[in-house]
Amino acid sequence: MPRHVLGGKGYLAPSDHLTKGIIGVGSMGRGHIPYAGTKVVAICDVEQNHIKLALDKIGSTVKTFSDYRELIQLPEVDIVHVATPPHWHGIMAADAARAGKDVWCEKPMTRTIGEGKRVVEAVQQHGRIFRLNTWFRFEDMFYGMRTPVKPIKKLVESGLLGWPLKVTVGATTGYDWKFYWVGKTNLDPMPVPATLDYDAWLGPAPYKPYNPHRVHQTFRGYWDYDGGGLGDMGQHYLDPVQYFLGKDDTSPVSVEVDAPQQHPEAVGTWRRITYTYADGCQIILDGEGKDTNAAYIEGPKGKLYPGFKSDIPDLEKKLAAFPDPEPQVTDFVDAVKNRKKFALNEENGHRSCTIVNMGLAALKLGRSLKFDPVKQVFIDDDAANRLIDQPMRAPFVI
Repeated sequence: MPRHVLGGKGYLAPSDHLTKGIIGVGSMGRGHIPYAGTKVVAICDVEQNHIKLALDKIGSTVKTFSDYRELIQLPEVDIVHVATPPHWHGIMAADAARAGKDVWCEKPMTRTIGEGKRVVEAVQQHGRIFRLNTWFRFEDMFYGMRTPVKPIKKLVESGLLGWPLKVTVGATTGYDWKFYWVGKTNLDPMPVPATLDYDAWLGPAPYKPYNPHRVHQTFRGYWDYDGGGLGDMGQHYLDPVQYFLGKDDTSPVSVEVDAPQQHPEAVGTWRRITYTYADGCQIILDGEGKDTNAAYIEGPKGKLYPGFKSDIPDLEKKLAAFPDPEPQVTDFVDAVKNRKKFALNEENGHRSCTIVNMGLAALKLGRSLKFDPVKQVFIDDDAANRLIDQPMRAPFVI
């Protein structure tokens, strides 16, 4: 007799679980172990201490690996969760898709625009389901706005604010750019801990002598692995903007930067980044909190402020007359089982990551850039285009 008949409330048969392998079981990877409807059967990490902490949480029955290429070949794994530093995201996501696995990837989706293109190709060529793990376009309170994104999307679609729109993302509107994610320029070489395979941790990144500030909790401050506060929070903050502006299938045509000269290895801070779309819509990243009176969204007919406050009289009453946004597929387990495209997938995830990577390219070069959103290349700028497909340390390719 099935167990649920005997009163096992909430019981899910083992055959109904999706199996999962997690690559990278640091704090982020371990935090996603108990995702409903899935069962972890394999884990991988190049840090032995991470493996030990994960086994303490899961149990000793799971398979463990130090090489992700062994994990993605396991026939018993349905989903591969990529929870490593970003310089590994593109390679691992693409390889997992080619191995026939569905993919759950942490943000930022990829460290370069070119890696994002390759992930899109691999996922679609092999018929896989992809989820990028930033969820604000479909659930939860959206940071300083203190409201979910759905009513913001409804407001934009209603036309009550007019068009084109300017979105300001900064301290005034409730968004912290985390400028503590800056690198150090005076790192001394230090012995590699016995528990860490540092060469494997670097992987496709250029070889640099080990220093603990390069790895684990502080890697975001170095261009080789991430992009500081913009790399960390950019896709969380900007993917919902892309969604409610209706830009899921395009990219800005230009990016302007106001920032100190960046160090070639260590990520620094910036004052302002401005993205402009072909139709005149803009996204302003205010790094200084300078725009003290800025609305979150400003259009020719009105403004929207945090807390869904507006200068449009009786806004919510007027908005009630308009239809809600189109529903989204927000259950990843259901998407995998029924082969439905997830709400935040390889295509729109790549586009919102491209916004981040356009800004990082402009910061590295210290100048404004023009971009072709169809060809996905910078216009008349060889140096910027070299940042789209950056060399990888042998033997790694994507």
